Amino acid sequence: MRDFASRLIEWQKHHGRHGLPWQQSRDPYAVWLSEIMLQQTQVGSVIPYYQKFMLRFPDIAALAAAPLDDVLAHWSGLGYYARGRNLHRAAQAIMAQHGGIFPDEFEAVVALPGIGRSTAAAILAFAFGQRRAILDGNVKRVLARCFGIAGYPGAKAVENRLWQKAESLLPDSGIGIYTQALMDLGATVCSRKPVCADCPVAAACVAHNQGTVAELPTPRPRKPVPQKEIAMMILLHRGEVFLEKRPPVGIWGGMWSFPEAEVADEDYLHRFCMEGKAGMPLPEMQHTFTHFRLRIVPRVFELTAAPAAMREPGGAWISPHDALQVAVPKPVRDLLKGLIR
Repeated sequence: MRDFASRLIEWQKHHGRHGLPWQQSRDPYAVWLSEIMLQQTQVGSVIPYYQKFMLRFPDIAALAAAPLDDVLAHWSGLGYYARGRNLHRAAQAIMAQHGGIFPDEFEAVVALPGIGRSTAAAILAFAFGQRRAILDGNVKRVLARCFGIAGYPGAKAVENRLWQKAESLLPDSGIGIYTQALMDLGATVCSRKPVCADCPVAAACVAHNQGTVAELPTPRPRKPVPQKEIAMMILLHRGEVFLEKRPPVGIWGGMWSFPEAEVADEDYLHRFCMEGKAGMPLPEMQHTFTHFRLRIVPRVFELTAAPAAMREPGGAWISPHDALQVAVPKPVRDLLKGLIR
């Protein structure tokens, strides 16, 4: 495939994605934000979040100066919230270490929170035109199929082979278009359900010619997905609901959520000396994280009085409508909407 890059570049000009909001600028901040949001999230879902985020935080200085609560509120619903926390930390690091200017050296970029090797390369290619290889999930799939690279891409030896191949294919010019072409090909043509008839390199693709498209890339070895469960205590008083701020690290770190208890805990109210009665029931839900599934059992209580202990810092009484405007994880957002209906 000596003309692999040239074929992709030509294909991208006619069939690739154009007009995406972040494609209108080579501002490294805009490129960086888009690359972080696009990690594990599809383009269609990212666009409205990106536009809203850019309006509120138009540059690195604005992002760095903003309270984390505000940043997470604008991230709420996008998922994988560590991305938002790392984005905020990285903006502050850029202000402190680089005078507010996004660095153009690979070592400095990859040292920022939340930016790995492939993301750093994409930012430098799009924003600065640097000739660097990327290797996100879509690109791994394209290269594994095109060049018949078997083995789970997450395995170090296989990943090293893919990096070597990615670097060997880099064109001498047009790096931005080529990088976008790789991303577009993996997202729209060489996807999990590929459309090989539309692929510009199908004629030379090893997997296409050998009939192994469905087998490559080799899937992750299957392991049982742990199942966990919690009860979310939805405490209501005079039209307001109680939320508490979660610890800054861990699942939903720094976000607002309902108090939690063990599902078998029937004495939650008594432990806090609260009087109340069960409110309208809300359905259970399942929420899937990267490494486990969480069963959420909502328990609604109408309190006759709001305990003084719940007025301490770290907790707040707020109307369900207003609660939807702060940084809450998706399951909490869905439960709040259930209260409003």
